[in-house]
Amino acid sequence: MEAGTEKVGCPWNKGKLVGQKLPLKAKEIWAIRFRLQLEHRTRDLALFNLGIDSKLRGCDLVTLRVRDVAQGGRVCARDRDAAEDTAPGEVRDH
Repeated sequence: MEAGTEKVGCPWNKGKLVGQKLPLKAKEIWAIRFRLQLEHRTRDLALFNLGIDSKLRGCDLVTLRVRDVAQGGRVCARDRDAAEDTAPGEVRDH
């Protein structure tokens, strides 16, 4: 760009909420689950349930592979009594 031809506009996030959001309420969670079930969106429902149950962030959920949560055709149990060195909600094989 040449000097003096810069585009002046408002920021993309002007007027939007930024930062940490409030957690979903139980009523909102069940409403989302119900809508996903009605629309037969099994994959989205599974990801949503996994995210809620494990408290994983969205960016962590989309990088998961089947081998991360299943082994030998069986879903791995989540260890609720995780050791101090494991992340909360980490999926472990038993």
